[in-house]
Amino acid sequence: MFKPKAIYFEKEIVNYPLGKELMDKYQDTPKIEIENHNNIEEMRKKSNKEFADMKRNLIIGVRKTHKFVENHKTSDYLVPYTSSGCTAACMYCYLVCNYNKCAYLRLFVNREKMLDKIIKTAQKAEKELTFEIGSNSDLILENTITNNLVWTIENFQNTEQGKLTFPTKFDMVDPILPLKHQGKVVIRMSVNPEEIINKVEFGTSRLKGRIEAINKLKEAGYTIGILIAPVILVENWKQLYAELIERLQTELSEKVKKDVFFEIIFMTYSYIHTKINEEAFPNAISLYDKEMMTGRGRGKYWYKSQARTEAEIFLREQMEKYFPNNKIEYIV
Repeated sequence: MFKPKAIYFEKEIVNYPLGKELMDKYQDTPKIEIENHNNIEEMRKKSNKEFADMKRNLIIGVRKTHKFVENHKTSDYLVPYTSSGCTAACMYCYLVCNYNKCAYLRLFVNREKMLDKIIKTAQKAEKELTFEIGSNSDLILENTITNNLVWTIENFQNTEQGKLTFPTKFDMVDPILPLKHQGKVVIRMSVNPEEIINKVEFGTSRLKGRIEAINKLKEAGYTIGILIAPVILVENWKQLYAELIERLQTELSEKVKKDVFFEIIFMTYSYIHTKINEEAFPNAISLYDKEMMTGRGRGKYWYKSQARTEAEIFLREQMEKYFPNNKIEYIV
């Protein structure tokens, strides 16, 4: 259970039921009032080596931005929702590029306004829309602090149309298992080989727990997707990912294997990741490989086309071997 070192809060949060609830919950935690959750001067001045310690803080504010962004993968829209950032410290996290602004966990207490916009957009649409509500955070993790995911599912279940989806790296799914979700929620579990989880995805659930959570969620009637993400081409990557896919085939329930879908995403890295990881996690493995990576925009890297093509062919072969009847939504 996450226990924050300090609470940074906007004074307006007490005007919302969730804001009052969180302030009461953490009444014994040191608190610092801030003007804007997007601009915390104290955080901006911290050095790279303080990255992990900074994530021990919790920021609570009111979300001002509610713009939906079109998406063309497993949802129709990416939706700003009840949190941003995370308490975990995955070494490749795209939020780290602005680590002193948004990599730490920020909670937004005006959830009624956010969910109301989703519901109204869904009801006005000519077709059923799917809303990605977890693109900037992990809602299973957040739920352990706010109960927001339970609240969201309970308040969304009776909408006439529309679906919600989100990814997660955590196994604390028990609170949402008994809910009457009406088939309106798609949960996508992110997985990686055990070795990569242990060495790169600090503070997340182990692979065993993630697989067990998938089986429990499916038993509870949720639609399930699996993200093999991000694919990281470490020295022994073929062995690791072959073993991962075989393990999924062995340990997933028959109900899951019947209709689970997959997404496969290759890692994108950056110069800022490198500098922060070198100082914050000096004993960790290096994810930047100058032989296999090339530039992708300012200060960003991804795998060269030859390496990526080889990896995609290999992963498709393994998926055909172990999951021949399951759809791969995309490989990027």
